[in-house]
Amino acid sequence: MLDPELLERITARRAELDEIEEQLAKQLAEVRAERDELAIAEHVLERVSEQLAEERASSRPVPGQVGGRAVMLIPHREPGVEEESLPPDYQRIITAVRQAAGLVMAREVGEAVGVDVSVKSKLEPLRGKLVRLVDRGWLHKLPDGRFTTRL
Repeated sequence: MLDPELLERITARRAELDEIEEQLAKQLAEVRAERDELAIAEHVLERVSEQLAEERASSRPVPGQVGGRAVMLIPHREPGVEEESLPPDYQRIITAVRQAAGLVMAREVGEAVGVDVSVKSKLEPLRGKLVRLVDRGWLHKLPDGRFTTRL
């Protein structure tokens, strides 16, 4: 015959293990649910990051077509439009004008950005870029042909 005390202990231990199993099953379900939520959050974050990257890329100047050639459109200076939205060569031009001690001529800007200023055909495209920056509000041009950053 089996000892009733041993049977009682076995039954009690089985009940404890059943309770532990139930708790573990509940914890496992919670862990799986949280992992699923994290996977969804990661997916949403990736999608939003891609959308932001696309929006940032589309806010930059986009090449346009002039005479069958691709040209970079220069945005107008407005609140929220930073110099970083300009093509690199235009950023260098603005930096050169800003670093000049006072008003500056196109030739001086050319020297600062590395244009061969002794050749007029190389200086004129730079002058065109300076005027374009003036037209878009990035620089100011005085009647005597000198340039400065906008105040």
